[in-house]
Amino acid sequence: MQTIKTTTISFKGPGGWYPCRGVGYRFLGAIYIIMLTALPGFTKTITVCKRCEINTIQKAVQSAEKGDIVEVHHGIYLENNIVINKPISIKGRDLPAIDGQNQGEIFTIIADSVTLTGLMIRNVGTSYTKDQAGINVKKSRGTVISDNILYNTFFGIYLQNSSHCTIVNNKITGEAEHEMSSGNAIHLWYCKNILIKNNRIRNHRDGIYLEFVDNSQIINNVSEENIRYGLHFMFSNGDKYLGNTFRNNGAGVAVMFSRNIIMHENMFLQNWGPTAYGLLLKEIYDGEITRNQFIQNTIAIYGESATRLLIKHNLFKQNGWALKILGSCMDNTITKNDFISNTFEVSTNSKRNYNSYDGNYWNDYTGYDLDRDGVGDVPHRPVKLFSYMVTRVDPSIILLRSLFVDIVNFAEKVTPVFTPETLLDNHPLMKPVL
Repeated sequence: MQTIKTTTISFKGPGGWYPCRGVGYRFLGAIYIIMLTALPGFTKTITVCKRCEINTIQKAVQSAEKGDIVEVHHGIYLENNIVINKPISIKGRDLPAIDGQNQGEIFTIIADSVTLTGLMIRNVGTSYTKDQAGINVKKSRGTVISDNILYNTFFGIYLQNSSHCTIVNNKITGEAEHEMSSGNAIHLWYCKNILIKNNRIRNHRDGIYLEFVDNSQIINNVSEENIRYGLHFMFSNGDKYLGNTFRNNGAGVAVMFSRNIIMHENMFLQNWGPTAYGLLLKEIYDGEITRNQFIQNTIAIYGESATRLLIKHNLFKQNGWALKILGSCMDNTITKNDFISNTFEVSTNSKRNYNSYDGNYWNDYTGYDLDRDGVGDVPHRPVKLFSYMVTRVDPSIILLRSLFVDIVNFAEKVTPVFTPETLLDNHPLMKPVL
């Protein structure tokens, strides 16, 4: 009788070291594989392609287990309403296209720690009763959506009741023609600790929309050619908006009913229109607006009930109005900014001023600096009488370049009657700050 040589050996798996006693060497490989696949934490890859055994993403998701990777090969997959209810990763290889054929949503995520990357997601059905999206994330924590292309998805990426999620390096393009029949590119509702970074967004209703979103960061995104706002948020506190570009939107950014907002190094460009703003501030408190560029907007910053803001080190150039600050705005500090070639520098609807405008550069300042300390020796009055007139009678703008306007502005400058007497820059700078 042949004796089978046995041994005692241990091997390391995901859960630690595992002893294997009295087993023939020739069986060790098979036993090792069986045990690994049965151990918690083992990850397998499920391949999806047209000639594979699993040829739809839906089947792959259904057969996947926690932690598995679904690798989708190049091709066109006519699928929609794919529900992801377990923490898995779906990764595209050579940019496969998932086409919803305009029949409802494509991905719905209802699990934590899901990853979607490298996919082309297109053609979500338009609905007037449901917020259908290319990717809809519900009550999820730790989901990552990266390096995807979304086209004609009604709502692009929609997060609700979610936290600690990442939306990065996506390109989202819509076909919006009317505000009522279009959705937002990135839409967040009741979320916190979200990172939205390096996305390219265009032609939606709003580029990025946030409501009840706290402690989140929006960094280095480009949002352009949207019907309404490049960025629109309300009832959201403790958020940071850094290094974004908002170009050629119906209006650049609207900030409403929010606190402790930081907006730093953003660009607000060419947001033109009868009701267009670079930045609209309404009922916002305790924020910082620093080192931004406002170039060629109808109104660079419009403030209504904006309180305790620091507006510093910004460039206002070639705007219709650089600042339109209503009388309801109080305790704001506007300093170290450059105002260059704007039609109107500052406009207001009140004869009283509760804000500080000291220490800015105004390119139309006509004062002098005899002691050469870089600060003008006479105060600058940035509110012109004609801007006051235009605020009340819009058609008067046709007189903008007339001699009459120069005369009335000079008269008001010498003896203020209609404009706020205390709205002055008492220390105007002789050279640009930036």
